[in-house]
Amino acid sequence: MMAQMAYTRLGASTRTLRGAEYEVFGKITRKIKETSQGTAFQFSELAAALHENRKFWTMLALDVTLPENQLPDEIRSNIVNLNVFVQTHTGKVLRKQGSAKILIDINVAMMRGLRG
Repeated sequence: MMAQMAYTRLGASTRTLRGAEYEVFGKITRKIKETSQGTAFQFSELAAALHENRKFWTMLALDVTLPENQLPDEIRSNIVNLNVFVQTHTGKVLRKQGSAKILIDINVAMMRGLRG
């Protein structure tokens, strides 16, 4: 019975963390989508949304490098690699040499994974 209670608490904690990550991805992705489809006067707002996205991806990448992170090694590696891509591609978008669409697609894919 104690093991079942501990597992239930762990499951609830994981769902809460996943839900929080999902919400942050949703908020940032909406901002990127809204500001990337607008006119030039929204560029500063797009830049702010991209900055938030970069910060969040940096946080995720740092989190998966911690020894206590329980994700499988392959997923941890994929998140680190995606972070590198997000950071690089964001620079291209800010220089108007790339589209924000791929960043939106990556975030949406992560949200799907978090929803399971």
